[in-house]
Amino acid sequence: MADKKLKIGVIGVGNISNEHIQAYLNNPRVELYAFCDIDERQLAIMAEKYGVTRTFTDKDEMLALPELDAVSVCTWNSQHAPCTIAALNAGKHVLCEKPMATTVEDAIAMKEAADKNGKLLQIGFVRRFGNDCKVLQDFISRDYFGEIYFAKAAYLRRNGNPMGWFGDKSRSGGGPLIDLGVHVIDLTRYLMGNPKPVSVFGVTFKKLGNRSELKDKKAYVSVSATDHDICDVEDMACAMVRYDNGAVLSVETSFSLNLKKEVGTIELFGTKGGAKLSPELEMYTEINGYMADVNLCTPTALSFDGLFQGEIDHFVECILDGASCRAPAEDGIMIMRILRAIYESAETGHEVLL
Repeated sequence: MADKKLKIGVIGVGNISNEHIQAYLNNPRVELYAFCDIDERQLAIMAEKYGVTRTFTDKDEMLALPELDAVSVCTWNSQHAPCTIAALNAGKHVLCEKPMATTVEDAIAMKEAADKNGKLLQIGFVRRFGNDCKVLQDFISRDYFGEIYFAKAAYLRRNGNPMGWFGDKSRSGGGPLIDLGVHVIDLTRYLMGNPKPVSVFGVTFKKLGNRSELKDKKAYVSVSATDHDICDVEDMACAMVRYDNGAVLSVETSFSLNLKKEVGTIELFGTKGGAKLSPELEMYTEINGYMADVNLCTPTALSFDGLFQGEIDHFVECILDGASCRAPAEDGIMIMRILRAIYESAETGHEVLL
């Protein structure tokens, strides 16, 4: 299928869709074919920006195009499952943005639809495609760190509630945990070899809200933001996740928090060495009986553009070349189980067994 060009549609053309669209345009094996969004104004803006002439406000009308091969689902979270299942049932391959869904049950139904229709369902765990992850995996595969038994991950924003649907639990499913924490929970688990979670203890806080009273400019604002947005999600969450191999993850994530600088770090601790991504890769080990810090000459800081290009290119390779998917639906289901357990633990005040 080397000469075939995939005809791609995008469902939901808000902020994150730009990353998908740019990466598709950079791939010579793809034809950007159609857009769909319920917001006619945003749909018109994006269609003009990217020169797409086939536009729809009804996903089923777009999915009825027989020549359409695959879609990216970039809607708000509560629509991930219905849009993905509809696309799979229409015979299209799907790349669904993270989180996979807002419930475990919906995530399972999505995988069942993919299996029933024999189509690819890739989940948008984009951090798996980063250059930092690739370098770190290279060392892990050579047992450089030994047994990795503890990990720490933090994704903390000071004034980072994007507003719009992000703060509306009925559409988002939650706050920074399901929006930001999903990235670092997945990446640390992926780097640790995808162990099975066995228990979770979590806490969430609703103290600062979307900080609409602040005069400072937010770094990221949803295209759906208005002056009357609902904000009923947590503004911070933290959790401990224990895995079946004895390893433990500690995770912290926030939209709103009184801290000096925003934080985005991942740390791994093993019997032979440790590593930290913040943003460059640093490694810590022992050499000839001395403690040693290791910094590589090759660039290891996360490249945001490269992330999505790697993800989209892989999606295309899976469809056209039969490559094995590196972000499969079963991993999405497992992450949804962890997220649900954290929220359940926070609500009950007790550890949740998985």
